[in-house]
Amino acid sequence: MAPQTARSDPTAYYFISDLHIGGDEELQNVEFEAELLSFLRELEASDEDVELIVNGDAFGLWEYTELEGLAKFDTLVERYPELFEQFRATGERIPITFMPGNHDYELACYPEYVDRLAEYNVTLEQEVVLTRPVGDRVAWIEHGQQRDPNNESPDFGNPYANPPGYYVNRHITSRAGKLSKRGRFNWLKDIQSVTPMTQIPDWMISNYFYREMSPLIRYAAVPFLLLFNVSLLYLAIVLLDVVGLWSTPHQLVLSVLGQLSVVGALIDTVLAVNVVVIGLLTVIAIPLLVLVRDVRQTLRRFGFLDEGDDPEEVRDTYLDGARDVFDSHPEVAVFVYGHTHRASVTEIDDRAVVNTGTWLKRLSRQSVVLGILPRVFYPWYQLNYVRLFEKDGAVVVEYEVIGKSDPKDLSLLERLLTRHPNLDSPVPRRTVVGNQWAAERQERATALRQRPDEAED
Repeated sequence: MAPQTARSDPTAYYFISDLHIGGDEELQNVEFEAELLSFLRELEASDEDVELIVNGDAFGLWEYTELEGLAKFDTLVERYPELFEQFRATGERIPITFMPGNHDYELACYPEYVDRLAEYNVTLEQEVVLTRPVGDRVAWIEHGQQRDPNNESPDFGNPYANPPGYYVNRHITSRAGKLSKRGRFNWLKDIQSVTPMTQIPDWMISNYFYREMSPLIRYAAVPFLLLFNVSLLYLAIVLLDVVGLWSTPHQLVLSVLGQLSVVGALIDTVLAVNVVVIGLLTVIAIPLLVLVRDVRQTLRRFGFLDEGDDPEEVRDTYLDGARDVFDSHPEVAVFVYGHTHRASVTEIDDRAVVNTGTWLKRLSRQSVVLGILPRVFYPWYQLNYVRLFEKDGAVVVEYEVIGKSDPKDLSLLERLLTRHPNLDSPVPRRTVVGNQWAAERQERATALRQRPDEAED
């Protein structure tokens, strides 16, 4: 479909995406609703000439499995009345535009959604790509699902042409929303915050160990797991003594453990058990590695494992897509997308590639400081918006973070075993592009003024 142009030319554009509002049971909880309402109220109160564009996944329509059609929209309005009334109020002051993502792909399929959103002063553009003028340049806007083979709509606008990601959400994400409250802790609902999806098994093991496992079993296993790495060193020391190469370290360890009395005896027992386990693991390691490799190859053949889920490879896919757009559309200065939940601003040849991130909870996987315990997934927020405008012939991209305290989801054991990661956003707060374009245009204009005969041609 041809890119669509706004019906007016505001002086600035605000972008947010990937809100994922709605879904079965526990997925209905919007932990950032207060911040979103505040953001919309600020736009309502501002005298700035702007347009707000939500470039995909405003809603989690895929995550409703017991409702069909516009009943999903009715449920959204009923569940979040204050939010929809604020859309109406803000939309009276500035244009608000939604475009479909993959999770709210149904917005692209039924014209009724256009009418229903219009009741709340929201314009729904049922397009894959939008464009907006920014001075003499253009912003190219996508959600990004069409560049993701797992979520690409094979026939955009056809409600029955759903990608594999649709079925994953229907059978896994939505099910997680229904089951989440059954756990000792309400954690399963955060499954849509796990990116890339290949980390889901690791995330589930982590939550089983730190949250669902019987405390008696967990704390009985912790000493063995914490000292597992030490046991490897201890095994090496014992082997050196057994083969007669160096006995001093072993004797020193035995002496120290003997001085610790009962505690030393317990540590010695733990080390001895771990040495036996290490021996057993060594015996089965080779056949186990062969089996794991074969299973991975099988999963890859069926498309359940995608090496492209690596964050850097995914990012490169979108950067390559942006380069193609820049090559075929020289007037485009900024390529805007969402979908991957990783906010970023990247400069490419005096142009900018902008990922609008997500307002969902983020999870940062961290290794423990000692032993082989499951990794910890630190929860945090990166609520943000992007502001785009023209200044002095150039295009300015401003990235702003909306403050929100990180959730207190970690258990005491998780906090003790890990260091708090550095979660500061590396995204530049202000990026200016298009100066080269403006200079070249000025040079051409000057040359034409000096040669009026060429200007007439």
